[in-house]
Amino acid sequence: MKRGAAGQTPSTYTDQQLILAARLYYIDGMSQAEIGTFVRVSQSKVSRMLAIAQQRGLVRISVPEYESRNKALETSLRKRFDVEAIVVHSIPGVEVKPLRQILGYFAAPVVRQWFQPRSLIVLAGGRTVQPLVEQMQPVDGISGLRVAQGMGHIDATPGPFDAAELCRSFARAWNGSVLSLNAPLLFPDKESCQKFMRLPQIQDVLRTIARADVALVGIGTLEQSVLVDRAIYSKSELNELRHAEAAGEIFGRFYDHRGVECRTSLRDRTLSLELNQLRQITRRVGVVVGADRAPAVAAAIKGNLINTLVIDEAGATALLDTTQGKAAGTSSRSTQSKS
Repeated sequence: MKRGAAGQTPSTYTDQQLILAARLYYIDGMSQAEIGTFVRVSQSKVSRMLAIAQQRGLVRISVPEYESRNKALETSLRKRFDVEAIVVHSIPGVEVKPLRQILGYFAAPVVRQWFQPRSLIVLAGGRTVQPLVEQMQPVDGISGLRVAQGMGHIDATPGPFDAAELCRSFARAWNGSVLSLNAPLLFPDKESCQKFMRLPQIQDVLRTIARADVALVGIGTLEQSVLVDRAIYSKSELNELRHAEAAGEIFGRFYDHRGVECRTSLRDRTLSLELNQLRQITRRVGVVVGADRAPAVAAAIKGNLINTLVIDEAGATALLDTTQGKAAGTSSRSTQSKS
């Protein structure tokens, strides 16, 4: 060739040049900067050469099949608790935040199969629900989805994982419509909450979401909850929940180890889908990461609050080990029995 490699365009790289660059990079472990001195190009052009080598079929990268789900744990959960389960492998050493992303990525293709044309999906907010919702790409032939906010606003500055924001982003992605619950989650007293719930527009939304086809909910605890992190509860209210032996939280409603809503002053001051209404929804999906949530998940299953579970491997293992879990399975109904 008349021109040196430094003056070449991508179309003029010879196979020999590309194979040399690929050999030095993939087999000899040489850096792209070092390779540049060998083939007389800049580091950025080495990166381009490696890409062209793949395009021409000179480099074929083989990755062993990755099984993202633990089918054995899924079977164990189904037998023990009578729930449908998606158990995503935990990656050792990965922190909670990226693990939520991994869970959402691998569970999303399964979860979106549960949607039908004109399905009504009710969402709770949550840091684990958010990546699942964001990873669910629209399915051809599924149109007219309605997405409903299952709980009021936590505060005046909603985050990306709040129910209202998740509903909007979900509806945009699927070209669906949104039912908004334009109200606070927590009221200062019972009377003001009841007055608000009597408003026709609030009643209409609550009646509609009680007939949802699918509920996607996060499961919080007193120690790990967006609500507690946002400090919407006073110290005395938290003590009241502890005294009531709160085991978990869904839609801003706290329940005990039996899955029964705690009888506290917060119960009549919370505006969200009620737990008895949640139980009437056909598919109730708990989305959870972490072994520390196992007692809360077991209580939710025992109280028939969820009948489907999206969970990581460590959380599933801990759930099977819980004392509550060993007695929980008989009280929950499977998705199939309700369908």
